[in-house]
Amino acid sequence: MNTHQDPSNSQACGEQVASKPQPQYQQIKLALDVHAASIVVVRMVDGAKPQPPQTMKPADFLEWAQKQKSQAQEIISCYEAGPTGFWLHRKLTALGVRNYVVCPMCLDERRHGVANDRTDALELATRLDRYVAGNDRALAVVRVPTAVEEQARARKRQRQQLRQQRLSLAAQGRSLMLLHGRRESNQWWKAARWARLEQELEDWLLERLKVFRPLILAVDQAVRQLSLNIEAAAPAVRPKGMGRLTHETVQTEVADWNRFQNRRQVGSYAGLTGGVSASGQSSADLSITKAGNKRLRTDLVELSWRLLLYQPDYYLVKKWKPILLNPKAHARARKRAIVAFARQLLIDLWRWKTGRRTPEQLGWIMIQN
Repeated sequence: MNTHQDPSNSQACGEQVASKPQPQYQQIKLALDVHAASIVVVRMVDGAKPQPPQTMKPADFLEWAQKQKSQAQEIISCYEAGPTGFWLHRKLTALGVRNYVVCPMCLDERRHGVANDRTDALELATRLDRYVAGNDRALAVVRVPTAVEEQARARKRQRQQLRQQRLSLAAQGRSLMLLHGRRESNQWWKAARWARLEQELEDWLLERLKVFRPLILAVDQAVRQLSLNIEAAAPAVRPKGMGRLTHETVQTEVADWNRFQNRRQVGSYAGLTGGVSASGQSSADLSITKAGNKRLRTDLVELSWRLLLYQPDYYLVKKWKPILLNPKAHARARKRAIVAFARQLLIDLWRWKTGRRTPEQLGWIMIQN
């Protein structure tokens, strides 16, 4: 084997290495105000102050962001969660950018009354700079769901949207009948009631209702099909009172039970923890913060009422049943009780899903179907 190296080759390799461009900066931070047709970008290079905002089309911004990779060792960006979803986060991550999706916030802290895309992006840039420097309170970072989790969640939410659309159409028909002295419920479009209405209503009123009914029937069929698809993904073994559909609605909203480290994080995610107002020697407990997942909060309250009837050995049922099922209890007391029930129920579901507790330890009656 020839162990001697050609000096000319070594010199050529050295020249190639030396000619490779090195990043000009250590870190570039990008604050983004994202809209469907445009993205306002504020760039901060290393420790310098924010540069003037730039407005780009989404495709142009991604090309520009790719070019930033050659100028710095690390690119960090952030934008507020909103109607544009997480597609931009996934695109930036694929480019090698460390991106954060953060909770929407008021970026006009001093209440100057002047807020636009440019001022929002500038304020977001200063907060990103503080967050990267170690101030965890500067931004509230949102967990980005996986593509699979987001698809499952979209199916559940689409079902809810269609249910609301069905109710809206039915309410319009009911309102029309009420204007002409006919009182009906929002179920007037179902077969049995519709057959009766055809015999009793005037022809002109039936013609108006026939505009609504086919639309309601089509939406109702779509809701039924989505319900079947969602229920098919549910496990066979569940707590009694927690149907397949309810299990999946809760599961898709939480997505990953292992994301929580303690019970306080679990309660906070649903916005079921109580607020506090304290200053100096005075302190007052407030109502729940509602700073969480509204859909999950609604599902948990509904589930709590059902478990109250189907889980007599559950310790929460034993604790809150004297208030919740007492007709003489004040409405405010019952409301507080069901919120406390729902908050602890979510924590118990987390303990069950992560293996911290067994159904037997919780006093649950399990069913299999």
